[in-house]
Amino acid sequence: MAIPNSAEEANLNANANSDRAPLTTSESASGATPARTAVRTATARTPVRTAAVIPAAGRGVRLGPGAPKALRALNGTPMLIHAVRAMAVSRAVSLVVVVAPADGAAEVRNLLDEYPLADRTDVLVVPGGDTRQESVRLGLAALPADITAVLVHDAARPLVPVDTVDAVVAAVRAGAPAVVPALPVTDTVKQVEPRPAGEPEPVVGTPERARLRAVQTPQGFDRATLAEAHERVALEGDGATDDAGMVERLGVPVVLVPGHEEAFKVTRPLDLVLAEAVLARRRANDGF
Repeated sequence: MAIPNSAEEANLNANANSDRAPLTTSESASGATPARTAVRTATARTPVRTAAVIPAAGRGVRLGPGAPKALRALNGTPMLIHAVRAMAVSRAVSLVVVVAPADGAAEVRNLLDEYPLADRTDVLVVPGGDTRQESVRLGLAALPADITAVLVHDAARPLVPVDTVDAVVAAVRAGAPAVVPALPVTDTVKQVEPRPAGEPEPVVGTPERARLRAVQTPQGFDRATLAEAHERVALEGDGATDDAGMVERLGVPVVLVPGHEEAFKVTRPLDLVLAEAVLARRRANDGF
């Protein structure tokens, strides 16, 4: 399914009849040839199709006993549905891949069928692995060949605004191989020497807060870059919890864009209360 026209695509189409794109300052200085310019122009005009992968196979034990975290109700609707809708509302996202618990893929498929999305967005459900890293890798493997950009989004961040999603997509389309939404850290952070739970932990350092950011999702990637990270970074212990961190280990640059306070992660019972409050405010303000 093709992505609906975006402003970026409109600009590219408007230049479609031009013999060549204008040289940048660096190209002019280096004596770029028309052939090289033509290659750059052809690359720029390659359609970009974006998919979102949502790993939702975790149990979410910190939320207490019951259904898997992604299936917990939020304002009467499963958290996973909110997360899928948050991706699908972006007109840049044409496919959402939900990575379900290995023994619950059919249940998740049936659940998604009860909450249909706009016709422009397809939804695919695949069984997940034992770790988040494995589940993301399985989600990547299920993507069609024409997907060139990938968002990886936590099902436990159900309320991320569409502006944040679009900002990540725009940065990837502009050429960044890895993009992460993030917020400045407001608390002072201490490095410690870990001790068993409940024991005092010696402080070994205090990082400069101005240089710290709390990362969120969706994290966006050039597909080839993310696929290489999952191919080359070995699974250790419980696996990686941050795909951007895997890309960093390849030596590939990662950039940040502004996150949003409503893109918080629902991890503990108190987070559910906050999420309900956010939804109530949205209903009051704009009928969401």
